[in-house]
Amino acid sequence: MTVLPESVTGPHASAGASLRAALAEAARVVGADRVTHPGEETAGPPVSPLGPNVSLYRSRAVHGVVRPQTAEEVRRVVALFADGTTGARLHTFSTGGNWGLGSREPAADGAVVLDLSGLDQIRDIDVAQGWAVVEPGVTQARLAHLLAGTERMLNVTVSSAHTSVVGNALDRGVGLRHQRVEDLMGLEVALPDGETVRVGWWPEPSRPTPVYPHGLGPSLVQLFVQSDLGVVTAATVRLLPRPEALRVVRLHFTPGQVEEATAEIRRWVAQGLASGVVKIYNEAAAKAYGGPAGQYLVHVCVDGTARSVAALSAVVTAEAERSGLFSAVSATDAEDPQAANHDIAVRVERAYAGDPDPTDVLFEAKTGRPAARLDEEGGFLFFLPLVPFTGGALARADALIEQVRVETGVRCGATFNTLGADVVDCVITMRFARRGDEADAAHLALDRLYELFATEGFIPYRLDIDHTDWADRLAPDAGARAFARRLKDAVDPRHVIAPGRYA
Repeated sequence: MTVLPESVTGPHASAGASLRAALAEAARVVGADRVTHPGEETAGPPVSPLGPNVSLYRSRAVHGVVRPQTAEEVRRVVALFADGTTGARLHTFSTGGNWGLGSREPAADGAVVLDLSGLDQIRDIDVAQGWAVVEPGVTQARLAHLLAGTERMLNVTVSSAHTSVVGNALDRGVGLRHQRVEDLMGLEVALPDGETVRVGWWPEPSRPTPVYPHGLGPSLVQLFVQSDLGVVTAATVRLLPRPEALRVVRLHFTPGQVEEATAEIRRWVAQGLASGVVKIYNEAAAKAYGGPAGQYLVHVCVDGTARSVAALSAVVTAEAERSGLFSAVSATDAEDPQAANHDIAVRVERAYAGDPDPTDVLFEAKTGRPAARLDEEGGFLFFLPLVPFTGGALARADALIEQVRVETGVRCGATFNTLGADVVDCVITMRFARRGDEADAAHLALDRLYELFATEGFIPYRLDIDHTDWADRLAPDAGARAFARRLKDAVDPRHVIAPGRYA
């Protein structure tokens, strides 16, 4: 699947004088050792300077990789390409951990890549007010460690602890509390003409103001989410109050009970019995969390004061047992060292409490590789649709996943993340061995998932780099897409910022 285009021959062979001049000037801005051209790091045939990706997507042809370390360097590099004469477009990534959707790869050939992992400063933090100003290279492990022992916590994801807070939020990743885009209070953005602006809420040293992202007039933060209108160099991220106590109730049910069990869980969520995101794992996904064979697994978090947690966990446990839908119910695995899944339960509860586990034990159990080796050794794809939170809709999604297994032979893992009482984010994973025919089968399964789920009305909220055309195919209103393109033409008339997966 990783066929390198013949056009990856480096800027000195294929690019014009304007591009060579821009890259040379970029080297003067960031340092010559922080600019890489295709093929220059190997003695053999030219290879992509972005390296392999875990999904075995085709390596895109890039003109080079620039690694700035400050927002001012980003602004200056963007300005070098502002007139559009280079013919190249700028593609950015934060730490490159967009696994399953493309990792570091741009959506199209012909980009100059900005690696923002060197922008790794936590510029400011206010625990009392509940915010931190962080750059794209700041990982959730680093920010969470800084908050340890305080009254605030980060809304962490169940991905690697060493992934970007900002990058994941800008692509609408899902934390254990809610979608992370809800945590974006303000953004610092290098615009295509080289100007830097700050939108939304930003701390003012001379006076404290309430943390509120919308301001007066049009709310601008969302313009730069899943967007190609600028390069985000920092974000003000909301820090959540840390609960005094927390417990995760662990449940199991059989595949034949998907509709009834998920409808019952939806009732609990609607009535306020759960805190944060309830997670429902199918048989394949549950294995990493110690789920028994042939069973679905559910994590229901309750938090608050010690007394309210004791009361709510007892209520959830009683409701589950009274329903007769669950084959096992436990609210004490994390407290009981003798419990079969004690260590896993402890890690799960810590994650809900804002600790992303820098050792990545659960992440490695799910992916089979450490984060640092995942792109070189692992193999998996993601499909991320939204499904109505009803028992019938989730049973239908489960049936579509089974249909894909029958058609392709690929058994998908699926995690249903509840985003409130009305919608569920489905994380569908196709794991494969990098050698042999498994990768081809997984990519075929991915294509079928797009087709089947879209036909059902279950629309993806994030796209991978091979399915960018679905942004137009799934748009509910053609006029809205046209308006977005008019905004692009107004802000970036020469289309300097590379069209991404959503443009």
